[in-house]
Amino acid sequence: MRIAKKTSTITAFNRLSMLLAGAGLAAMAWAAEPAPKDTTASNPLGGKAVAPAVAKGTPGQPRQITWEELVPKDWDPAKEFKGMDLSALDDGDPRANELLMKMQEVSNNAPTNPAMNGAEIKIPGFIVPLEEAKGEVTEFLLVPYFGACIHTPPPPANQILHVVPQKGAKFRAMDTVWVTGKLQTQRNDSMMGVSGYHVSASSVTKYSGGAK
Repeated sequence: MRIAKKTSTITAFNRLSMLLAGAGLAAMAWAAEPAPKDTTASNPLGGKAVAPAVAKGTPGQPRQITWEELVPKDWDPAKEFKGMDLSALDDGDPRANELLMKMQEVSNNAPTNPAMNGAEIKIPGFIVPLEEAKGEVTEFLLVPYFGACIHTPPPPANQILHVVPQKGAKFRAMDTVWVTGKLQTQRNDSMMGVSGYHVSASSVTKYSGGAK
């Protein structure tokens, strides 16, 4: 996503907020439209939370994961911005634009979790279509909270999955789905955002709350 040349203190502040949100700290606080019922930062799709026994997975089956597992535990996206007082920047201050650009760079280069590379996983999320054919989505980004990449700036790269399903899926933008397949730590740049992971999806199914 390209950044406009002109910005404001509010824009810069919101960008930092989104970086923190993408790391799983307060994702839903900046949703542009109403989120599903019972949404929380740790359970962004709402509904029944995943039971611990399910989250661990079953031998020989894809392991259901959380978005937090995609983020290295030692990564702090706000480290470089601690101590900064955004309220001290006037609207239109060129320093605000410089800060916004720096935040975008941190977001686009967010590190992935190498332990997840090659894992067979299952994860819920929201669809951001990239390619469609005959009314079906053939390539999309999966994001952890409602509105990301469309109504709000994209999350950090380690919170975006580039998904290519084996066959097209009849879903629309911001539909909630389960994605099952092989996860790879592979960067992809698109006009909707930079993803740090790729999933060759064996299935994309409608999300109906809780584990399936």
